[in-house]
Amino acid sequence: MAASEVKVLGSWSSPYVIRTRIALHIKSLTYEFIEEKLSEGKSQLLLKSNPVYKKIPVLIHGDKPVNESLIIVQYIDETWPSGPSILPPDPYERAVARFWAAYLDEKWFPAVISIGMSDGEEAKKAAMAQVEEGVALMEEAFGKCSKGKVFFGGDEIGFLDIAFGSCLGWLRATEEMNGIKVMDQGKTPALVNWAECFCCHSAVKDVMPDTDRLTEFGRVLFPKLRAAAAAKTH
Repeated sequence: MAASEVKVLGSWSSPYVIRTRIALHIKSLTYEFIEEKLSEGKSQLLLKSNPVYKKIPVLIHGDKPVNESLIIVQYIDETWPSGPSILPPDPYERAVARFWAAYLDEKWFPAVISIGMSDGEEAKKAAMAQVEEGVALMEEAFGKCSKGKVFFGGDEIGFLDIAFGSCLGWLRATEEMNGIKVMDQGKTPALVNWAECFCCHSAVKDVMPDTDRLTEFGRVLFPKLRAAAAAKTH
């Protein structure tokens, strides 16, 4: 398959973009990655491809754009069924994986970002408590989903591994920026081992951002986001 048949519009730092790229790597698909320089404004191709949300990532397959990271991962799994399966074959296990992926996107990862966005200690503590609660829930979920295997998906990376694992870079950067440790061998031993295996996987290691680079980026990004949020409230 020619690279021009599949394009990904995204940014190196976005966990949602990382999801798309991991799914493509699992299926051994060649694609063209087009870096969106969002600080300079959104490209016409992005605005044309995702006119509703105007966000990355966008997967362009031929001339068809697909938006929203979890939907993109499912699209990749269904469009190229000959590669390793990403979603579980069992309907109930698929539903469970989708449930936890939605929880991560709607509740947990926004709390991770809230730690960096918080302007006071109380708000930061509340966000950290939510992140720690979520990690405890995911430790429990791992035990049930993995059935004693290496990944949430079993022997190989699956849908929930991609949904959660793509956020590890920002979790580690947030820990670094705030002098905290959310995942450790004492509290979440299964997740610590899982995270190490996930980040070393051949489909992941080339797209997972370096923690130091992400931390440096976050130290610049979060003050700008806080200032922008403060300006909207005045």
